[in-house]
Amino acid sequence: MESDSVLSTNGGGLLLRYASQNSLDESSQKQLPRSGRRERTPYRNSSHTVRAFEALQSLRKDEVLCDIKLETDDGTIVYGHKVVLVSCSPYFHAMFTSFEESNKDHVIIRELDSTALKLLVDFIYTAQIMVTEENVQVLLPAANLLQLQDVQDACCDFLQTQLHPTNCLGIKAFADLHGCMELLSSSESYIQQHFSEVVEGDEFLSLTSEQVVKLISSDELTVPSEEKVFECVVCWVNHESSCRKEILPKLMEHVRLPLASKEYLLKRVEEEPLLKNSLECKDYIIEALNFHLLKSEQPGTIPKTIRTKPRQPVGLPKIILVVGGQAPKAIRSVEWYDPATNRWQSGPEMSTRRCRAGLAVLKDCRVFAVGGFNGSLRVRTVDMLDLSSPSPCWVPTVAMLARRGTLGVAVLDNCVYAVGGFDGTSGLNSAEVFNCSTQEWRMISNMSTRRSSVGVGVLNNLLYAVGGYDGLSRQCLKSVECYHPSTDTWTPIAEMSVRRSGAGVGILDGVMYAVGGHDGPEVRNSVEAYRPSAGVWTSIADMHMCRRNAGVVALDGLLYVVGGDDGASNLASVEIYNPNTNTWSMLTTSMNIGRSYAGVVVIDKPPHFDT
Repeated sequence: MESDSVLSTNGGGLLLRYASQNSLDESSQKQLPRSGRRERTPYRNSSHTVRAFEALQSLRKDEVLCDIKLETDDGTIVYGHKVVLVSCSPYFHAMFTSFEESNKDHVIIRELDSTALKLLVDFIYTAQIMVTEENVQVLLPAANLLQLQDVQDACCDFLQTQLHPTNCLGIKAFADLHGCMELLSSSESYIQQHFSEVVEGDEFLSLTSEQVVKLISSDELTVPSEEKVFECVVCWVNHESSCRKEILPKLMEHVRLPLASKEYLLKRVEEEPLLKNSLECKDYIIEALNFHLLKSEQPGTIPKTIRTKPRQPVGLPKIILVVGGQAPKAIRSVEWYDPATNRWQSGPEMSTRRCRAGLAVLKDCRVFAVGGFNGSLRVRTVDMLDLSSPSPCWVPTVAMLARRGTLGVAVLDNCVYAVGGFDGTSGLNSAEVFNCSTQEWRMISNMSTRRSSVGVGVLNNLLYAVGGYDGLSRQCLKSVECYHPSTDTWTPIAEMSVRRSGAGVGILDGVMYAVGGHDGPEVRNSVEAYRPSAGVWTSIADMHMCRRNAGVVALDGLLYVVGGDDGASNLASVEIYNPNTNTWSMLTTSMNIGRSYAGVVVIDKPPHFDT
């Protein structure tokens, strides 16, 4: 009968335990009564293993009791103990138990960096390793070879922290080469989210045509417009035009030209020399121009192709944030709508009541509530909500230069513009801009007329002031002005078909919409759209309800009109416009309270907004 014996210490005593296939072991012991005796547990010294490996490392450095010498291509020798290497590395386990190296005391390991081998053997003995920019590129493949998964993971974690627009393509290729799937996935997501910056670097110009196609064909690119994709393709081809221009049609197949503006197609794409000599590329331009023609005249007949499909950015889901408003007095409550769940939930309440304010959100997740009415007077104060904070709350920030209520607010080039409004005495034709870098407000040129209850929107890097009320002439306005930041000038554009004060303004797919509003006692449900390429306002389908002072935002290819009032009561309902079908529908859930003059923006949903 075979049996194994194991000696172990327990305090000062010696325990001898026998194990046998045919002996009466655990099953028989459990049947013996142990009344009055407490189960004893073996003594465990948590530092024993650490001290043992420290001793082994000291022996290794002194080349004592070492039974293996590992040599790299450059002649570097690393000493070790086979049993230690075998215990930690499947690679060494196979080498010293199953192959001819098991009987050797000197083994040459080809194509393994000597620095990496020394670091990895040190790790086996000490469980510590320092991953740096200088060693990670040799350390990761070496850890992969020796099958030290912990070190592989540490290298991948380090590279993930180093992702930057200038190196992410290289890190992605490195992860792909060495089968680091998690790093590969995260680098691909990073590239998609930072596409605009990535294509400005030298790494992009070195990609193969297949790699460029894979990148620009992704539905998940985060791009300000499809123009950026076109420009990067032209730049890549021009980098080595002699051998790359023949590939251009293959690349243009994946550029979604119909999603670019008509003006850009006519002025930039049609005039690009690379495209003029390619019949296939000209077909893509014609397709894009036909898309715009059908979109304005017969939206329901637009053909569906990969080039007409909007890209879906990777990242946090979007939600609609609604701040303050009049219900019927100025309020401080905040709520948000999640399209994924079709639910409204409460958000961080403002520190003071505020209605008739402007709301703006910057890319760094800061939301600004600008000016407005606090229940007793018009203010120039500005409150800010930092959504990146785990516990976001509203805090005061730099005040405007003028008191403004019923103003228009928009973001252009990461600056916040406050336009027109009412200061408590008269309507304003002035406007000012907040520079986030300098944390200062400054006045810009005046508009041609006073505009309170004005709607504003940003389209093609220009700021538009739409309608409003001129207190001097006591008229609601149908005029529209356009501000050019580069020249600090306002110029008139085509007038709307009707007068609109308190109109909501939204931008969707290169089109500006003026929604509702009023002309004296008449509250409107009509809507009109402006395309800069056409230069005229055209009427679209009417809303279901008359609304003024509503918030208007674009989300997922749809236009949302939030709250407002109908002249008699504040509204909690929301209407949605689908430009492809030119139809309006009512959102099936309403806000918790009716709000007019509320601030409304679309934001990335912060993780801490989940309840």
